[in-house]
Amino acid sequence: MDVYIAETGVLCFAIINVAKPSLMGKRSHADMEGKNGASASSPFMAMFEQFKSELDEHHDRRERIIKASRDITAASKKIIFALQRYGWPEQFERSLDILTIDRVRTLGDPIPPNLVKNNHQYYDTIFTQFSSVSGDLQGLNAHRYARQISGGCQEWMEAVSFEYYLTKASILGFEDAAILLQKNSEARGIELSPEDYVLGIFDMTGELMRFGITSMATRGALPGLSQGPNFGGPKNVLDDMRALRSALEALNAGHGPFAKDVDKKMDVMRSSVEKVEKSLYGLVVRGAERPKGWNPDTETTSRAIEVDS
Repeated sequence: MDVYIAETGVLCFAIINVAKPSLMGKRSHADMEGKNGASASSPFMAMFEQFKSELDEHHDRRERIIKASRDITAASKKIIFALQRYGWPEQFERSLDILTIDRVRTLGDPIPPNLVKNNHQYYDTIFTQFSSVSGDLQGLNAHRYARQISGGCQEWMEAVSFEYYLTKASILGFEDAAILLQKNSEARGIELSPEDYVLGIFDMTGELMRFGITSMATRGALPGLSQGPNFGGPKNVLDDMRALRSALEALNAGHGPFAKDVDKKMDVMRSSVEKVEKSLYGLVVRGAERPKGWNPDTETTSRAIEVDS
C-alpha cells in the first residue's frame, strides 16, 4: 500500500511538471514557434498569406465598384432631372409661358442643343466611372460583382431609355441598349445584363408618369403623336404605359433575387400607370366644366406637378 502511494505521488509530480506551462498561462510566441522556429517554414503560413492577399483585393475591388455605381447613379439622375425640368420652372413660374412649354413637352422631337450640351458632362462622368471598373468586371468577376454594379446600370438604363422615348416615342430595345453601352470606348468590357435592362425599364415608367402628369398640368393634354409608328392612329404616353404594363406583367421572372426586384417594381409600375389614368380622367371630366382657353394658375399647377415617386 505504501509503495502504491509513493508511485502515485511520483506520477502526479511528473504530470504537473509536464503540464506546468499550460497551467501557468498562455504560451508565449517563442513557445508556439518552437526553439528552432520550425513553424516559420510551414506551408500553411504561405497559404494563409495568399488568402489574406486575395481577401484584401476582393474588398478593395468591391468598394471601387460600389463607389463607381453610386457615381453613375448620381449622374444618371441628373440627366433625368434635366430632361424632366427643361423648359421650366423659370418660364412657367414667371409668366406662364404655355407656348414655350408646349414646344418642349412633345414626343418625337430632338433634344434641344443646350440640353444636349448640359447633359454631356454627366455622360462623361458615367463612362469615366464605367471605365474605372471595367478591369474589375471581367471573367468570373462580372458575375461575382453583378449586384454591386447593378444599381448604376439600372439607373443608366432608365436615363437613356427615357431620353430615347422622348426623341423616338418608342421603347429602347435590349440589343440597342447593349450596343449603346459598348459604343463608348471607355465602357467597353461592361456588359448590360437582361435583368438590369428590364429593371431599368420598370423604373422608366415612373419618369413617363411624371412627364405625362406635368404635361397635363401645364398644357392641359397628354403628350403624344398624331400618327405613331406601327400604330393605327394617334397615341399618347398613357397608351405606351399601358402597353408596357401588359408586357411587364407577362414577364416570368422565375425565382431568386431578380424575381424579388421585379415584384417590388411591379407594384410601383402599376401605381404609376394608375396615377396617369386618374389624372387624365380628372382632366377630361373637369375640363368639360371649364371655360374655353382656361389655363391653370401658378398655385394650382405648382401643387399638381409635385408627384410622389
